Amino acid sequence: ELGWISKVYVNRPAVVRHAEQIKKWKTLKGNWQAAWLLKAVTCIDLTTLSGDDTPSNVQRLCFKAKHPIRQDLLKALDMHDKGITVGAVCVYPARVSDAVNTLKAAGCNIPVASVAAGFPSGQTPLETKLAEIRLAVEYGAREIDIVISRSLVLTGQWEGLYEEIRLCRAACGEAHMKTILATGELGSLANVYKASMIAMMAGSDFIKTSTGKEVENATFPVGIVMMRAIKEYYWQTGYKVGFKPAGGIRTAKEAITWLMLVKDELGVEWLTPELFRLGASSLLGDIEQQIFYHVTGSYALQHELAMA
Repeated sequence: ELGWISKVYVNRPAVVRHAEQIKKWKTLKGNWQAAWLLKAVTCIDLTTLSGDDTPSNVQRLCFKAKHPIRQDLLKALDMHDKGITVGAVCVYPARVSDAVNTLKAAGCNIPVASVAAGFPSGQTPLETKLAEIRLAVEYGAREIDIVISRSLVLTGQWEGLYEEIRLCRAACGEAHMKTILATGELGSLANVYKASMIAMMAGSDFIKTSTGKEVENATFPVGIVMMRAIKEYYWQTGYKVGFKPAGGIRTAKEAITWLMLVKDELGVEWLTPELFRLGASSLLGDIEQQIFYHVTGSYALQHELAMA
């Protein structure tokens, strides 16, 4: 439906002004903060996307995914029996089998997500992208994070972008598909809105801000624009699409701010792992540190919290 996007206009000064106001929101304290932090934990895609990933560090990541917060801290909050885990474990396709086998051996049902489709640049032939997606699904990935070809957005080839994402969606089969827009490389907020709409029309289960490898990753202005697109799509179709900010989210305060923004823009029903994820590798460490402080009144030493 090109008519939906042909006349899109984004008031950039208004979006930036709103984003600046978000940064001034009051910080939550006490039990309220702890509750929001535990909610954030359940929405994290715990990620390792390094060239030196090995089976052993993927296994360690999976253990941390199952036990994201120290058990004694959860017990102090009376949350030890609530089954708190992260939302998913995210790895490269070559490491999917390692993650699947580790989680299965641990008796854990956390889904494994795999980046694919020429991640992070998207500069590979479509046939290669589709083959990579199929292999990741074959290895056991239940979620696929694809990345779009930015050139299709920058040159206004909206039908071509739709067709590429549609074919990726078909290749995912029963796996959920998160479409990474790489917003820092799309040129304008209007392009971010249009690419969001096209991705949803083509069947994306989630739209995601960034690969984490761009110079500019998840920012509040692009988050606002993407969430407004999700809201518009929901009004038009009745179908809820998830949202995932990723890249550069490292502190507990930032995580809570993103949660509050989602609640403000989309509503509390989006605050579930089924409709909201945080893409992060180091965020969990800071969240656990803040929960440790809430429970004990002091910050943990480096050796007191397990590495993610």
